[in-house]
Amino acid sequence: MNVLRSEYCVLACAEAWRGSGEILASPMGLIPSLGARLARLTFAPDLLLTDGEATLVRPDGTPEGWLPYRQHLALVAGGRRHVMMGASQLDRYGNQNISCIGDWARPRRQLLGVRGATLNTLNNPTSYWVPKHSRRVFVERVDMVCGVGYDRVARHPGTERFHRIHRVVTDLGVLDFETPDHSMRLAALHPGVRVDEVREATDFELVVPDEVPRTREPDAEELRLIREVLDPGGARTREVAG
Repeated sequence: MNVLRSEYCVLACAEAWRGSGEILASPMGLIPSLGARLARLTFAPDLLLTDGEATLVRPDGTPEGWLPYRQHLALVAGGRRHVMMGASQLDRYGNQNISCIGDWARPRRQLLGVRGATLNTLNNPTSYWVPKHSRRVFVERVDMVCGVGYDRVARHPGTERFHRIHRVVTDLGVLDFETPDHSMRLAALHPGVRVDEVREATDFELVVPDEVPRTREPDAEELRLIREVLDPGGARTREVAG
């Protein structure tokens, strides 16, 4: 099979929800959304999908149930949600910035703002999607902490109950925090990507195992679903080329 890089990314995002059971998936962005819908259609049939407003939806977007905002917040506060957010900056311990670049009092660039990132990371499992792995994103120190990383949680005992940064998916591979001090580790490489490419695109020292596995190949049915059902127009290739 000739699998595109974007399709490996969709599959890697889908894998973030493997074994999750009946929880709310909150993917932000095209490829994470395709991943959540693919997971629901294949190995995570109990996954709940939302339109981002007040409706639970099936993978084709048709309504499946009602999710009033108060119930949505209850799921967030109780850890029954797994969100996959974007990140303008990420550091080695998973601190995320989506608010500003530069000094927060007088930033060079104003971005989205903190929004719900802090509560997401403290109240339910969180993953990240980064379509362009670069030193601008993977930085030694974020300019402002929006999503909370492992080092900051460690300073405040009791805040770790629902805190879990599950994985980071990029156009180069998959990263996680499965290390003794929860510093970022290279967990998988997309086919065609070398370890030195990931190191060169990261502004801090990654933990790199002696053997780094490859992102698994989608099977024929997963590939058919991506190409014919979920994204027949090929929008995924405009986000990740190659």
